[in-house]
Amino acid sequence: MRSPFIRWCLGAVLALTPLSAVADDITIVIGSEPTTLDPHAADDGGEKAVNDNIFDTLMVRDTEGNLGLGIASEWPTQIDPTTWEFKIEPGITFQNGEPLNAAAVAFSIERMIDPELNSEQLSYFSTFAGAEAVDELTVHVRTSGPDPILPARMYYFMIVPPEASQATDFAEAPIGSGPYRFVSWDRGNQIVLEADPNYRGEAPDVSQVTYRFIEEPGTRLSTLLAGEVDLVTNLLPEFMGQVPQAASMRSLEHPMVLLNADGGITADARVRRALNLAIDKEALASALFEGQAQVEQGQLLGPTYFGYNEDVTAFPYDPDRARELLAEAGAEGGQITLVSTSGRWLKDRELTEVVGGYWSAVGLDVDVQIYEFDEYLQRLFRSEDGQRSDAIFIVSGNELLDADRSFSAYLAPSGFGASNSIPQMEEWITAARTEIDLDARQAIYEEVVEYAHEEALLTFLLNINNIWGMSERLSWDPRVDGKMFISTMTVE
Repeated sequence: MRSPFIRWCLGAVLALTPLSAVADDITIVIGSEPTTLDPHAADDGGEKAVNDNIFDTLMVRDTEGNLGLGIASEWPTQIDPTTWEFKIEPGITFQNGEPLNAAAVAFSIERMIDPELNSEQLSYFSTFAGAEAVDELTVHVRTSGPDPILPARMYYFMIVPPEASQATDFAEAPIGSGPYRFVSWDRGNQIVLEADPNYRGEAPDVSQVTYRFIEEPGTRLSTLLAGEVDLVTNLLPEFMGQVPQAASMRSLEHPMVLLNADGGITADARVRRALNLAIDKEALASALFEGQAQVEQGQLLGPTYFGYNEDVTAFPYDPDRARELLAEAGAEGGQITLVSTSGRWLKDRELTEVVGGYWSAVGLDVDVQIYEFDEYLQRLFRSEDGQRSDAIFIVSGNELLDADRSFSAYLAPSGFGASNSIPQMEEWITAARTEIDLDARQAIYEEVVEYAHEEALLTFLLNINNIWGMSERLSWDPRVDGKMFISTMTVE
């Protein structure tokens, strides 16, 4: 037994030691606090950063993005044009003891599409029509039409416990079946998870993870350099040489600006084209991001996405032509409102302000409005009266690697982020969603890309890299999808 003096000394040492340096606990800094921890409710990167470690999915991807089996015991089969059959691994339970079986999967799907939930994630699951448990471990997923990418959708879809998810506090204290379980949420400060000792798989090396929310990149850097944290997201490119370890990978994130094609100054296509021509994207990639970004090729998709159109390229930098178009539209000196947020994505505030500066340089009166993330989301998602800001900065991610999610969200008029009412866009995107002939499906998406580019429905900017800063003691290999699975991390 230790003497009181020795116990006092040990306590003093631990009190002076940064939390992230104790045993096998780690601390991660993300740029924005989750708006909820209900895995079905919000399209929120902060929520996903936490919940990816609490909940299971039927399908998974490896570090290179290849699709594989999650809790599904075998590859799903399509038993008719609108029904997929999934088999589930036996013996899985949620952290409260509820069985994770076919009934739980069916319940989760029905919950996602319930109008009362009003999920912001429906662009990922646009074909879901329902689900039924056939037996204890077999579930049939029904779709609104043939869906060639349903297995990929199940990589993003989290399974929730039928009973626990109906509790009033589920969004604040989630219960899943993954390797980590929820411990606490100190609003505005931190979320804590711990390794579930009853988890069916191998025990992870990290026993506890604390998520802190720090918007300001300089502050994120200082906490890492001080040894207070082990991993920071959205590390500024200029800080990469200052941290103990830095990692960078081309991401699935595409910053751009939604333009209101239905009203205001941006209702004129000439103005929208001028906004694209006014921006020097090469300079953004090289100067603002120090080479940690690539110029977007005039579309909402990356080259690895299904639906990418190789024939469409970036708008050139042509400020003189931008001024001419504004003059033709009678929009010289016109006011435009640009809405954005700060801290959620890499250099989101800075990029927004530089874009506003380019627009000012061609003669527009630009009102840049930066909001806290939850308030920003209220302006991104359509209001009941359908009113939209002239321009809204977004960063589109798409783990499905298929055009349907991006187009359903931001180009189809029914999408949560769409800023147009063009019937043809809805018709094309709806038709492509259930087209099983891959060549025909690709052709439809190429038409969408060409039309959206010609009409300049967005201001196309960049494809940015994910950049992380890490402590010396953390070992982790980043993934192409940017997900941070704590079970793949080790500490020394």
